[in-house]
Amino acid sequence: MLNKYPLWKYVLILAVLAIGLIYSAPNLYPDDPAIQVSGASTALQVTESDLERVSKALADAGIQVKAATLAEKGKGGLVRLVKKDDQLPAKDVVRKALGDDYVVALNLAPTTPDWLRNIAAHPMKLGLDLSGGVHFLLEVDMDKAMDARLKVYEGEVKSLLRKERVRYRSLPQQDGGIQLGFSDDATREQARALIRKNFNDFELIPSQRNELQVLKLALTPAKIAEIREYSIKQNLTTVRNRVNELGVAEPLVQRQGANRIVVELPGVQDTAEAKRILGKTANLEFRLGAEPGASKATTESFEFREGGRPPAAVERGLIITGDQVTDAQASFDEQGRPQVNIRLDGHGGELMSRATRSNVGRSMAVIFIEQKPVTRYEKKVVDGVEKDVAVQTFSEEKRIISLATIQSPLGSQFRITGLTGQGESSELALLLRAGGLAAPMYFAEERTIGPSLGADNITKGIDASLWGMLFVSLFIMAIYRFFGLIATVALTVNMVLLLALMSLLGATLTLPGIAGIVLTMGMAVDANVLIFSRIREEIAAGMSVQRAIHEGFDRAYTAILDANLTTLLVGGILFAMGTGPVKGFAVTMSLGIFTSMFTAIMVTRAMVNLIFGGRDFKKLWI
Repeated sequence: MLNKYPLWKYVLILAVLAIGLIYSAPNLYPDDPAIQVSGASTALQVTESDLERVSKALADAGIQVKAATLAEKGKGGLVRLVKKDDQLPAKDVVRKALGDDYVVALNLAPTTPDWLRNIAAHPMKLGLDLSGGVHFLLEVDMDKAMDARLKVYEGEVKSLLRKERVRYRSLPQQDGGIQLGFSDDATREQARALIRKNFNDFELIPSQRNELQVLKLALTPAKIAEIREYSIKQNLTTVRNRVNELGVAEPLVQRQGANRIVVELPGVQDTAEAKRILGKTANLEFRLGAEPGASKATTESFEFREGGRPPAAVERGLIITGDQVTDAQASFDEQGRPQVNIRLDGHGGELMSRATRSNVGRSMAVIFIEQKPVTRYEKKVVDGVEKDVAVQTFSEEKRIISLATIQSPLGSQFRITGLTGQGESSELALLLRAGGLAAPMYFAEERTIGPSLGADNITKGIDASLWGMLFVSLFIMAIYRFFGLIATVALTVNMVLLLALMSLLGATLTLPGIAGIVLTMGMAVDANVLIFSRIREEIAAGMSVQRAIHEGFDRAYTAILDANLTTLLVGGILFAMGTGPVKGFAVTMSLGIFTSMFTAIMVTRAMVNLIFGGRDFKKLWI
């Protein structure tokens, strides 16, 4: 019999519609503005007493708290607020109450019911141009980059002079240059010739200080510019790798000016974790332990990171830094203690082999470098009112995480032990695997992002979609009457399925994505126009109603398939080659093609079959 679906097709359509309604439902529950609190290191856990202290501080500041809960798996605490405008003041209050040992970040807490979350039903992620996400402006400390590079150069120069048995005296750096002292002019000239032969990045400037002959090694302007450019590019690459490790959808990481990096993370949920991972320098220095009787001028003393051990003295000269690390994986040693397996690049492996080959039996220290925020509050007049304004600076902390005896020469692969727990080893491996920072970075600016083109963009985007759907529905009903009503119902189903599919896939909705949704409406109706026009033509040619409906759907199918495939091809090219807003448009348009094909062909035909199939109609309202 013509125009009859088997039962399984009706069941399939109902099942798809039910799934679509369930997985699009979370979009009806807006997120709560919230403050997230976590430890500055993985060893520091947030407790109930910390949350009570936070709640009391907010209450004293007149900020309403909706709820305060501990996150799962020791990831900190979440304080939900009543008003979104209270987020920034609340952040300042909490940071002042807890101090610098905690990371305080802005967040959006989901309100989706538990039964929906238990079946992995989550709302769509919204792009920064709508409402979801966080914006960081990171500033690269170029002075620290120069200092770090000079330390490496200083170690290599001194190693060369010791190898050639040229006696020298170490002097403090001055005006960004290495200084070496010599007993006489002849020794200084010998050192000068050696350095000029092996290093071409220095301007060699002789001088005299009392009876000491001084040679200053100043980097050339071209080398300084190269180091600065390398530092910003290396940090940019590292930040991109760390964002990828975080699994953020459609992030924006780009350079701004000479020493700044903009990071925008749309739809991110754990902003405290993102801030900690992005901002940590997490670099390493590998140094030889100090020999007994070594002078204080050639050694430095550092405390151990885990505490409980007396400070240890190490040589000032570096073997390598974390920049030479190409891979790092967390694992466990033979006793089940956490460790990190390290792999170095070719140059780093050569330096490590050279340093350890002649120092078997001596100790080698692994020093962990971390930039820790220090916040102080100053009284300032803001808008005629005296307020406590937070002024944030950073202090560099260097602590030993491993001090072990060199049993045999090391190469490109070895392991770091002495870590306090699995969380610390996993985080250290992640940071080193993502790439070491060439220089520390500071958070010059942090804020949550609303609509980038104005707060009314969200409303206007939704209004545009609703008006577009209304006018399309009125037009098709005016042209095709009852069949137009059927197409409107199918279009509504199409929108529900599209929202559900985007939510299931974790796609990010942007303002251009809304334009893609509006385009999807036109494309879905376009398929129905082809079908209904074909049915009209068949009826006008004298064909029976049932045969005309059957032929209309069957013969229009090829044209619909071809048109949608070519559009899908364009969408794939836009997604592959475009960035940012272009990708947002390509995603919604491409997903809309699949949903519109399903609704315009299967759902529309199912409704037509239920209403007209098997009945003796002499005339159609089309």
